[in-house]
Amino acid sequence: MKPFPVILSAPSGGGKTTIARELLRRRADVGYSVSCTTRPPRPGEEHGRDYYFLSPEEFAARRARGEFAECAEVHGRHMYGTLRSEVERVLASGRHVLMDIDVQGAVQFAGAFPESVLVFLIPPSAAVLRERLSGRMTEDDEAVSRRLRTSRDELRAVREYQYVIVNDELAHACDAVGAVIDAEAVRRTRQPDLARRIEALVEELEQILSVPITSE
Repeated sequence: MKPFPVILSAPSGGGKTTIARELLRRRADVGYSVSCTTRPPRPGEEHGRDYYFLSPEEFAARRARGEFAECAEVHGRHMYGTLRSEVERVLASGRHVLMDIDVQGAVQFAGAFPESVLVFLIPPSAAVLRERLSGRMTEDDEAVSRRLRTSRDELRAVREYQYVIVNDELAHACDAVGAVIDAEAVRRTRQPDLARRIEALVEELEQILSVPITSE
């Protein structure tokens, strides 16, 4: 089985990072590609674990060198991006690479890695989404309103995704994303040796059929 990237996107506060962390805890066949951002760390976040926190100048230099599979300005304030080297590192280990990427970068990333599976997570309601954002207690009311406006626009991009999952309850949403990964892993086009195995089975059956079946 050839590993592939799995992209989780959601409106801000949609739970994509939480679900990604839970899947990483549950599954040994999944690895995480740490993204880059120019925003400052939130309380509890660590450089190299949650994000690579870069200065705007360093981010721009890496982008100029073509190091990003995708990058975008989010909420009109900070840059986010996914390093090609991070994705390739996880895939080379034989694991699916799991990422939480905003809508702007997801389609761009899929262009760089066409084998990607795109999953969009939606909240059960707008009220729940607002409550989740307000509950962070890390931004003022204007910042929350700005994120809600962005969320409204991001929801219109759902047609670009192969799968849509309602994140109404964490365990259920994680199970659903896990089911997507399992189904995609056995897709015919993801099994490079399948043609050889089928041909071998056909040859074996032909040998069996060439010998008359007799009953005793």
